Amino acid sequence: MSGPTQRTSIELYRDLLRLIHHIAPGTSPKSLALRTLVRSEFDKSKSLSPSSPSDAIKIESLKANAVRALSNYMLYEGGIQDRGRGGKLGKAMDSFHRRSLDGMNDKSDGLQHSQRQQQQQSQQQQQQSGSEDDGRRRQHDEDHSDATKSSRES
Repeated sequence: MSGPTQRTSIELYRDLLRLIHHIAPGTSPKSLALRTLVRSEFDKSKSLSPSSPSDAIKIESLKANAVRALSNYMLYEGGIQDRGRGGKLGKAMDSFHRRSLDGMNDKSDGLQHSQRQQQQQSQQQQQQSGSEDDGRRRQHDEDHSDATKSSRES
């Protein structure tokens, strides 16, 4: 079995547009969305030169991104259709979405909890420093009153 064939950017772009035409013929919203998605990935490489080694790597990466974008879209659409039929992909997508939201809620709850803890700690520190200041003031007042009494007695 041979390795994957290398396609030029133009060949890949044409192949992807043919695939989009097969998936969503005409000018339907789905077709327009897919074409825009693929076109935007290829537009990112307009300023790059294939003869430059560093640009060649970037171009390959952008080509892979275009293919990945189309496959992710198709996977998402398949999951939505599968959900209505009670399929595993739709259930897995729902489960992933629910876990993601729960994780975000847990993180925000954790942030709120840590912020409350920080506020409580700072309040406790302020109270402790305030009570230390009160003790110093009392000691100063007592020392001052003792000095005043002794000066009056003499």
